[in-house]
Amino acid sequence: MGREEIIEFISKNPLFCLATVEAGKPHVRTMMLYRADERGILFHTGKNKDLYRQILACPDVELCFHIPGIGVQIRIAGTAEPLDDLDLKKEIVAEREFLRPWIDSEGYDPLIPFRVRDAVATVWTMDNNFAPKTFINI
Repeated sequence: MGREEIIEFISKNPLFCLATVEAGKPHVRTMMLYRADERGILFHTGKNKDLYRQILACPDVELCFHIPGIGVQIRIAGTAEPLDDLDLKKEIVAEREFLRPWIDSEGYDPLIPFRVRDAVATVWTMDNNFAPKTFINI
């Protein structure tokens, strides 16, 4: 699976587990991808969340995309950088109506998108379970 195929796969399967570290301990939660394309891998959270503070303290993250029954797992490691971009925030809210009440109440400032940069992916399947890992720059 090459770079374009990975981007296509994660775009079609936007739920992923995101791992962060706080005080040397791992924290994992399920997230929803906002976008993956030539501009990068984007997700968002709120500045009031532990996730936000964890990434600011240690921006190294890993995303794991997996669809049960398909037998493919894609892990992407990289550095999460905050994007305090009002136009991007407006685009996100326009596409994700569930955010509208929060934004109407609090404004756009608490919403924070992240881009995963320096991303490297590895693809796992049952067929390559025991093979050495290969890494693809995303």
